[in-house]
Amino acid sequence: MRRTLGLSFALAIIAAACGGTGGQVAAPTGSAGSLAPVPPVHLEVSYSNVIGDELPLWATKEGGFFEKNSLDVNLSNIASAQGVPAVLAGQVTFAQVGGSETLSAIAGGADLVVVAQLAGVYPFVLEVAPDIKTVADLKGKKVGVSSVGSSSDIATRVALKKMGLDPDKDVTILAVGSSQNRTAGLLAGSIQAGVSQPPDSLQLEAKGFHVLYDLASQHLPSANTSVVVRRSYITSNKDVVQRYVDSLVLGIKRLKADKAFGITVLKKYFQSTDDQAMGATYDFYAQLVTATQPFAKPEMFADSQATLGATNAAVKSFDISKMLDTSFVQSAVDRGLDK
Repeated sequence: MRRTLGLSFALAIIAAACGGTGGQVAAPTGSAGSLAPVPPVHLEVSYSNVIGDELPLWATKEGGFFEKNSLDVNLSNIASAQGVPAVLAGQVTFAQVGGSETLSAIAGGADLVVVAQLAGVYPFVLEVAPDIKTVADLKGKKVGVSSVGSSSDIATRVALKKMGLDPDKDVTILAVGSSQNRTAGLLAGSIQAGVSQPPDSLQLEAKGFHVLYDLASQHLPSANTSVVVRRSYITSNKDVVQRYVDSLVLGIKRLKADKAFGITVLKKYFQSTDDQAMGATYDFYAQLVTATQPFAKPEMFADSQATLGATNAAVKSFDISKMLDTSFVQSAVDRGLDK
């Protein structure tokens, strides 16, 4: 006579099977098929700038997708230079930070892994002062970046090289601290050029600034905003990491399908009431920059490795694939969460 397996025994077999593969593919969470509610987990999470790169994260939070996956997420704005140390120290569990800063840290031995990529292409245009009409006019001028080795620094150097300029000889690159400081510096005249993006670029162009080089339209791969977590945390909390990535994939799906929702989210985080500017920012980021499937890919880090590797042997020789874990996004995609 054939026996029927008990529910607890069946679940134990499933759990053992997942664990036997290294836990790389988690069971569905927060879905209609869940057999029991998952206890909520509190997470401190950081993002590096008030820029549209972070829109998928903000949309996930505001859309309630973390809560649907039993995650109690508190967001904080911590610049990338401090965001990487914050996640290493356990001050935050997940950090949305620049891929270049992450690469430098991991190549130096940091216990970090990139599990997703919120912005995998350059979202920048190089804005210049009104009196700079040609590439030659840019020679000898001051160009602002957030910090040395940051995503904006890598993007600036890539743009300058593509225009035929030597970033170390033809211009003076100044670290100004943030994208907001970069915009303020351009308006004040303390710098004459800098990479920008909506809505800041709209503000600059209203004051006579103009685009000298457009990186964004070329959709060149870039590790602009990486989702970073400690490797040791993944080992002990694969289910939590999966729920976090699941939430992001669901948030991106809602974001791309609902412009009104996306604009509302942007207004909140930019503290703006400008429908036109927020609409343009939504169109740029939600539709052009944000990928439906936020896979982190080695080619996104190529420019960072080439630039930073010129002065850092550890970065130059580092195997990028060792810092990426795409299994969590792959699991979400396999279960159709992006559809």
